[in-house]
Amino acid sequence: MTLEEKTARPIGELVESGASVESLYEELTSAFEAERGEVSSPEALMALRNRWAGRKNGLLAAANDAWLKAAPKELKPQVGRLQNVTKKAIEAKLAAAEKEVAKASRKVEALDVTLPGPERRIGARHPVRLVLEECLEIFSSLGYSVFEGPEIESFFYNFEALNFPPDHPAVDEMDTLFIEDKTLLRTHTSPCQIRVMENETPPLRYVVHGKVYRNDAPDATHSPMFHQLEVFNISESTTLGDLKGTLEYFAKRFFGLDTKTRLRPSFFPFTEPSAELDVTCLFCAGRGCRICKQTGWIEVLGCGMIDPNVLRSGGMDPEKHQGFAAGFGLDRFAMLKYDINDISLLYNGDVRFLKQFR
Repeated sequence: MTLEEKTARPIGELVESGASVESLYEELTSAFEAERGEVSSPEALMALRNRWAGRKNGLLAAANDAWLKAAPKELKPQVGRLQNVTKKAIEAKLAAAEKEVAKASRKVEALDVTLPGPERRIGARHPVRLVLEECLEIFSSLGYSVFEGPEIESFFYNFEALNFPPDHPAVDEMDTLFIEDKTLLRTHTSPCQIRVMENETPPLRYVVHGKVYRNDAPDATHSPMFHQLEVFNISESTTLGDLKGTLEYFAKRFFGLDTKTRLRPSFFPFTEPSAELDVTCLFCAGRGCRICKQTGWIEVLGCGMIDPNVLRSGGMDPEKHQGFAAGFGLDRFAMLKYDINDISLLYNGDVRFLKQFR
């Protein structure tokens, strides 16, 4: 009688024919050990597992149905105990066999120490960082030094010293992220102007960069945290012409030699007069397109001559010194330069997007 035929017969019939319950399970265990000894490959081990531990057609499942479930009442405790012991033992031996076969199947290859090592993937620089480095290089060539200030600012440096009136919309909690009554996350890098003026004497040529924060709802063009770069120049002879010439030089270096610029009158509390700088559209070369709303121009930054009240806040005499300031978002410059249509791409950490930049 084969093992399959024996595990398919009720255990009561096998006992009546002269077999004992212990001998039946000993025979089952011995048969598994014999078949296990012939297994030497992953394929043979899989076949052994299916034959013995298969849920529907395995020998253990057949013994469970024909021997345990159909056992007479007086034999059930003994059959149940031996069935569990045998099942656990066979499953443990199958797990051990898997480790042995896997270890034996591994091919050990000789190591050639003269071969070059595996290529290591290096990270890419973030597009905002690329833009920042390019801007710093341009302004450094003009003699500007770099300054960074604190991201947590006082109300004085962020607003009062920069000539913001108390009722200005930016002062409200709807636009500004306050930490305490007079402490906030800076909304721009302009407070650094005051900090530099308080500690140094003109002539001053500085470029300031860093994170700034606004109480804005995130969308394709807005983020509650973004990066800003600001440049200011203070001396006894700085003029609006210096501002125009500096920004024109910067725009041509950054956007291309064919770039044209224009200044449009605007208003900012900390500059007087104030202006916005437009450059010829990068996408249509000034011919007019959807991006520039058919005007041929794109606004890129705000600027102006530093207001006398701001100079006084920094300890300067506006009768003796004057200066200009200009600021823009590095994130927006990155979006323009690399044709990125959603600012969230700069912050969601998608490696597929970031690895494009070097």
